[in-house]
Amino acid sequence: MKPPFTPVTTDPPPSATKRSTIPLYKIDCNQAERPYDLKELVRMFLPPSEYQVLEEGTEWEVLPEDTLIRLPDGIIEKDDCKRWLWQELSRHTGKTPEWGILTGVRPVKLFGELVHRTGSPEGAAETLKERYYLDPEKIRLLAETWQVQQETMGEGDPRKVAVYIGIPFCPTRCLYCSFTSNQGKPEAIARYLEALKKEIAFAGAETRRCGLIVESVYMGGGTPTTLTAEQLADLLAHTRASFDLSQCREFTVESGRPDTITEEKLQAILDSGAERISINPQTMKQETLDRIGRNHTPEEIRQAFQMAKNVAMPVVNADLIAGLPGEEPEDFVNSLQEMLDLRPANITVHTLAVKRASRLIEQEKDYNYHQGNKVKRMLEAGSRMLAEAGYRPYYLYRQKQMTGNFENVGYALPGTENLYNMKIMEENQTIIALGAGGISKVWYPAENRLERVPNVSNYEIYIERLEEMMDRKRKGIFADAAGTAPAATTEAKAANAAEEES
Repeated sequence: MKPPFTPVTTDPPPSATKRSTIPLYKIDCNQAERPYDLKELVRMFLPPSEYQVLEEGTEWEVLPEDTLIRLPDGIIEKDDCKRWLWQELSRHTGKTPEWGILTGVRPVKLFGELVHRTGSPEGAAETLKERYYLDPEKIRLLAETWQVQQETMGEGDPRKVAVYIGIPFCPTRCLYCSFTSNQGKPEAIARYLEALKKEIAFAGAETRRCGLIVESVYMGGGTPTTLTAEQLADLLAHTRASFDLSQCREFTVESGRPDTITEEKLQAILDSGAERISINPQTMKQETLDRIGRNHTPEEIRQAFQMAKNVAMPVVNADLIAGLPGEEPEDFVNSLQEMLDLRPANITVHTLAVKRASRLIEQEKDYNYHQGNKVKRMLEAGSRMLAEAGYRPYYLYRQKQMTGNFENVGYALPGTENLYNMKIMEENQTIIALGAGGISKVWYPAENRLERVPNVSNYEIYIERLEEMMDRKRKGIFADAAGTAPAATTEAKAANAAEEES
């Protein structure tokens, strides 16, 4: 039952004629424990041009044409504040966001915590409905995703780690991307790879010394297949030689851009022992590919899938994006149908997230808020089509600035789920991230938290400060100068000792 809070607001505005110049909604969050969470919730209802969050210490006034929404006295706890604000914004705007008051990026993890707390998936579902205001379809999606993870992922083990290797180069920068495109010259790429190989060798030696078990390897970017076939083969062979991969359950290489894929590169990936790749069309509509800066054709996408088939690549993932500029629901449906005809093992459906530094947001700053209804129809059609084709949702996450405030969902044919993707969302594993932009995360199971150990993002600075990056890992992941060690090492050693005694 939704708590009966008494609103303290003025009447909703009689017209929206001044919205382009004056914030109509002024929201007083002074007494909230965490005003940031409330700001994220407001963004689910209103574009930035239509509201102003008033924090303690700021001077402000409410004009006659404004709507003031002020938290009542006595409501301090975070979720109570969010529930009250959700009801008020819903009353004023007529919107009922399907994710309710949830603003976090990992709702499946919350579902699992609620199952543990309430004793059953049904109890978790009821809590999400009554206390978090989730739409029934989102609850169903969470429950199904959580169930697949229970069948495939297993419990967290502090001895087991994932390794991420970053290749920060792309052929071009896509319209919606916030990252500066590194189209590095051949000599710059060669220098980067030499530095990266040194960090890989260091991390491999430390991982062996500490008794850690590499459970998965994920090479991402950027676009790893920007490298030549020879560079790929050399880097993958070096990775396999540096780490003990005898217990590795999966090895993924993001291929991504179809215009970077050749049969020779795919064969090099397969020969290295990697068995998973991604081919990411994003759309099969040529006009959209041109609009977003993808310098390839739908035919090149089909050719890339044929190459993967020619080398007998065991698992292929395909990414599609719902909400691309200029696309209608039927365009997305057509793209998805073509992917289903190609039958990759995994299909990941992303909702377009327009980042603040992207070229698209420079062109239309409120793009995320204008496309919600279209994206909703795309996602609903996609979910239905994928289920009918035998795919199951196996991981899910949300991002800021997502069109319509929806979600990204990875679908897989049974038995082909990507372990790395599930673990990174569950946050129950140490991730050793190598290369420019890599953010390692050390799992402390006793405290159920992660601690970040970042590398610098600029690849040129990474090369210059490589020793510092390795020293950060030496102290933050493997051991510090005084001889003590964080969770990634101490938990693993304790578990290994217990296993030997038994």
